Amino acid sequence: MTRWIAILLVLILAAAGAVATDAWRAMQAKIRPSELPTTFVLEEGSSWSALVRDLERRQWLQAPRDSLYLRLFGRLNDQTTRLQAGEYRLVQPVTAQELLAMLVAGRVVQHSVTFIEGWTLAEALEALRAEDNLRHTLPEEREQAIAQLRESLGIEAANPEGWFLPETYHYTRGSTDREILERAHRAMKAALEAAWAERAEGLPLDNPYALLTMASIIEKETGAPEERGRVAGVFTRRLQRGMRLQTDPTVLYGRDPERSGRLRRIDLVTDTPYNTYTRGGLPPTPICLPGRASLQAAANPAEGTALYFVSRNDGTHVFSDTLAEHNRAVNRYQRGGGE
Repeated sequence: MTRWIAILLVLILAAAGAVATDAWRAMQAKIRPSELPTTFVLEEGSSWSALVRDLERRQWLQAPRDSLYLRLFGRLNDQTTRLQAGEYRLVQPVTAQELLAMLVAGRVVQHSVTFIEGWTLAEALEALRAEDNLRHTLPEEREQAIAQLRESLGIEAANPEGWFLPETYHYTRGSTDREILERAHRAMKAALEAAWAERAEGLPLDNPYALLTMASIIEKETGAPEERGRVAGVFTRRLQRGMRLQTDPTVLYGRDPERSGRLRRIDLVTDTPYNTYTRGGLPPTPICLPGRASLQAAANPAEGTALYFVSRNDGTHVFSDTLAEHNRAVNRYQRGGGE
């Protein structure tokens, strides 16, 4: 009897060892895509078995036994019921254990879209349309899309220009264009609220929306970060003195869209709500998407006495206190008049 018990124990231990060996081999089974890096999508509600079938179809399993080991792994590990759907990237071959850890943690691929400071809302919409990994829910016709945004986001202005913060927004495959814009809108409201709360005393701006509009003009007027405060100072002093802003970017924004190219004399004298040569004060809405730095410049313009500036054609400007000084700078840099 003792002998048979010993034999039985040996058989049990051998069987346990075989199971343990198979379990270890299952965990070490390799998923080897033919090209790396590569991505795959785990659909909502997919099971571990469905995933193994997909890996077989893609020929990412090098031997038939790998399929058997992966299925065994699924039976032995209850975490295979906690897979998170999404798009995943493989940069090297992985074991079943490594793949499972990735899927349970939901380490999905992060895509991104960037709205550039100074873009218009129309340009931001074009950037979103170019993102193949987004779900496009807004109408293709620009004006319809803008009207829907204005209504769904509760933007009171007739034109929602300026209300979306230019930054890089990360998203996962299947996110919608509307979700990105909602995030950009929330971010702009927060940035504008912060800038308004920290504004200097005595600004000729009645409300945060006026600050947003001023920031958009600053954004379009200079690409030199060190000049934003000085540009803001010029526009602030002009408003305080009742002078017209006379800024070309507002004219361009309000110009007949059928016209293109550089500003001409006829543009400067053709009255539109955005022509700051023919009308006083700020334009009725922002003219672009201003960044955080321009919001801060509008809220805290640099001190000084300059009332004019003109481009040096290298991204920087000459600032002048008087019209005579300004005209000399215009003659030198814009009309080729030399010193």
